Amino acid sequence: MTSDTSSSLARALAAGTVVLDGGMSNQLESAGHDLSDELWSARLLAERPEAITEAHLAYFEAGADVAITSSYQATFEGFAQRGIGHEKAAELLSLSVELARDAAGQAQAKGVARSLWVAASVGPYGAMLADGSEYRGRYGLSVDELERFHRPRLEVLAAAGPDVLALETVPDSDEAAALLRGVRGLGVPVWLSYSVAGGRTRAGQPLEEAFALAADVDEVIAVGVNCCAPEDVDGAVRTAAGVTGKPVVVYPNSGEAWDAEARAWAGRSSFTSEQVTGWRASGARLIGGCCRVGPEAIAGIAGALRG
Repeated sequence: MTSDTSSSLARALAAGTVVLDGGMSNQLESAGHDLSDELWSARLLAERPEAITEAHLAYFEAGADVAITSSYQATFEGFAQRGIGHEKAAELLSLSVELARDAAGQAQAKGVARSLWVAASVGPYGAMLADGSEYRGRYGLSVDELERFHRPRLEVLAAAGPDVLALETVPDSDEAAALLRGVRGLGVPVWLSYSVAGGRTRAGQPLEEAFALAADVDEVIAVGVNCCAPEDVDGAVRTAAGVTGKPVVVYPNSGEAWDAEARAWAGRSSFTSEQVTGWRASGARLIGGCCRVGPEAIAGIAGALRG
């Protein structure tokens, strides 16, 4: 069954605009945490969970309505490579939702009066590989194989009680098809968010075809793009809205480029809070930032959208 808070998120999207948070990894790094390994921010679920709560809290206090959990790179396979067994890995996945809930409670105790929601992050198969392939797709796996990879994690995260599952940074329409099959029967709404470049998915498929996969899926309450350059957002928003008729979710990177070999960001930021009003005019209803977009930028987005 869909929870009351999950239903309220869908109502909020029907009524107006909801502000997402920004990048988890950059907020953790700014607090002095080393994320230079294959588990990335998911490592702190086991080692420093309080740091994750603090990062969520910073975004809520900046104006975010939705916290995206630290489970993007958290998989059974990735944890197993660190000697973490299946049962403990499931506990850590569930913990990611609990930490975001704790942060929401702390924010409201400190005077934040808005409705706050938790989105459980479900990253792509390529995130587990930690080699940059989430920006390429085309892993050589079938839709069935990808569904078998994703379903156990989806089940654990759904059971933890998030308001929505964030199927995010999806580079490939085949993986989107697998994820949409994997969420059936879980009783939790989802958003589907592609990583795109130049009007196509990272794997090269036309966005019209990619977004069409979600058009008739009842579980999907929003569809859009994330972890892309701000310059790629405008056209994608119009396409997503036109193809699906659903609210659009948008949270691009700062505009800097990820160097997978060096595991570092390069280039200059092109993200500004002023861009978001145009995205809203084109149909975006869930708006925030991804990598390298911090609390200050989220405060700017919240101000632009609520002003």
